[in-house]
Amino acid sequence: MIDETKKYPEGHFIGIWMAIGIAIFSGFGVPLFIITENPGLIGIGPALGVTFGLSIGQAIENKYKKEGKIRALTESEKKNKKNAITIGIITLCLGIIFFAIILFINI
Repeated sequence: MIDETKKYPEGHFIGIWMAIGIAIFSGFGVPLFIITENPGLIGIGPALGVTFGLSIGQAIENKYKKEGKIRALTESEKKNKKNAITIGIITLCLGIIFFAIILFINI
């Protein structure tokens, strides 16, 4: 049963639907790459997934906000979000450095 009195944190539905969109659309780039032999098209699937997930999630978020079912983030949730963003940026930077090292080794 759905709890009618439950309130969701800001961004809850956006995050869920972006993940669903990425999972659904990620496989679309590989067949396009195979058909066109253009490796740049591999990334089109996740990009479409983010786009569709963001639009659907935002629509649901707006609907629930009008109904009063969206609450502001608590301090611990804000801290966790900040830590997750920091870890993501560090991981991205390490991945770029690793990619650059591998690229320059092979040259």
